[in-house]
Amino acid sequence: MFLLHKPSEEMVRQFIQSQRELPFTYSQTGATKEGEAPSGYYVDHNRTKLGQGTETFQKAVLALRKWKQFDLGWVCIVPSDTAIAVGAVVAVRARTFGVWSLNACRIVYVVDDNGPVKKFGFAYGTLPDHVECGEERFTIEQHPDGSVFYDIFAFSRPRQLLVRVGVPLARRLQRRFVRDSLAAMIRAVALV
Repeated sequence: MFLLHKPSEEMVRQFIQSQRELPFTYSQTGATKEGEAPSGYYVDHNRTKLGQGTETFQKAVLALRKWKQFDLGWVCIVPSDTAIAVGAVVAVRARTFGVWSLNACRIVYVVDDNGPVKKFGFAYGTLPDHVECGEERFTIEQHPDGSVFYDIFAFSRPRQLLVRVGVPLARRLQRRFVRDSLAAMIRAVALV
C-alpha cells in the first residue's frame, strides 16, 4: 500500500487486520530455516559481528525482540511492541522518495536453539499487501568461541507491477535496508 501521508495508527491497525487471515504470497514457507532459497528469487545473505560473550548475545536477542533491526528512521515495524511469535502479523512502514508504504508480513517460525551454535531469531513471510514476495530470516548467533553475529537471510522477487518495472531501484532499497539494519543492531547492542 502506497500513501502520500504517514499512515495513522488506526489505518495501520485496519491494514494489519485486513491481512491477518490471508495466505502467504509464496509456497515455500519456511525455506529460510535451512538457509535455502527456491529458484526464481533474488537471494540476500548478510551478517555482521556484534561482539563476544553471553552478555552481548543477550543484548542482541533483546534488541531483536524489540525490532531494533528496523529502527532505521526511514523504515520501522508497526506496531513496534508486537511479540516475536509464530503467526504474529506486522506492517513494515517505510518512507522513500517522499512516499509512505505499508507492507504486510507474518512470522513463519521462531528459532531458539541452545546447540553448539546458540541461536535466536525468526523469519517472516510476505502477505498479499506487500510489494515483494518472499521470506526473510533474522537471527542472532553465538558460536562456541563466544563470537556473536547478527544474520539476515532473505529471498524475494517483485510482486507489484510498479516494483517489477523498478527492479534496480527496489534492489538498491533492499541493500540499503540490509546496510542500515546491520548498523542498527551494532548500535542497539552497544547502547543496551
